[in-house]
Amino acid sequence: MEEVKFSVLMSVYAGERADYLDQSLQSILQQETQPAEIVLVEDGPLHADLECVIEQYKKLWGNVLKLVPLVQNLGLGAALNEGLKHCSYDLVARMDTDDIAKPERFTKQLAIFRHNPELAICSSWIEEFEGNIENLLAVKKVPQNHDEIVCYARRRCPVNHPTVMYRKQAVLAVGGYEGFPEDYCLWIKMILNGARFYNIQESLLYFRFSRETIKKRGGFKYAVSDVKSQIGFYRMGFLRPVDLCYNIVVRSIVRLVPESLRLYIYRNMIRLR
Repeated sequence: MEEVKFSVLMSVYAGERADYLDQSLQSILQQETQPAEIVLVEDGPLHADLECVIEQYKKLWGNVLKLVPLVQNLGLGAALNEGLKHCSYDLVARMDTDDIAKPERFTKQLAIFRHNPELAICSSWIEEFEGNIENLLAVKKVPQNHDEIVCYARRRCPVNHPTVMYRKQAVLAVGGYEGFPEDYCLWIKMILNGARFYNIQESLLYFRFSRETIKKRGGFKYAVSDVKSQIGFYRMGFLRPVDLCYNIVVRSIVRLVPESLRLYIYRNMIRLR
């Protein structure tokens, strides 16, 4: 059977840790099925430790590692849009620069696309960890089949962005990443455009949990942005009035409660242990 070539798309910025980037790139190196190219967007100037790690892997991978330097930091969505322009293959696997992919990740996702050529995107469950992968906190599960995913998307993000593999043309067909949150908005645009989704019902990636992330996802400004995004989904024709009302109430409560309570909700109610 002919080998399917695919790209890996990543983005790194100055606020990230070099040892996390090293672990992430190492997990790609240890994949059963290797990508034909790795497109790494340097989202603005980087500090010396990050540059050192990148240089090490550049020597190791040679032309497989394609660097896309940006003069200034644009943010994840804009950086990924730029990176997509440099992806040579239609199948693109996303990977964050602080997560760790399991060795069989790409193999299993490619098999799904091989047996389901109509699919535009394939994700999986992820396991959240803190410190090291032996310290697992929770499993973020998402539904399997397209119709279930569409229904789920009316209340919550239906795929795990750090572990998606998608068709480049299906993403470009809806204008790529934009809005807030960039990934959630992209999935809804793709659903409305007729793209077919599938989620593998097992974890293929270790996701690095950060209390700082939970802190950033709270507060008045974040709550306002969240409400605006839900109104946008409604105007796009995706949400029903009942969905809009429910989402605004529930999401606003979660964003505005004290950080300690938001962490409890996140760990014990939103995520599945």
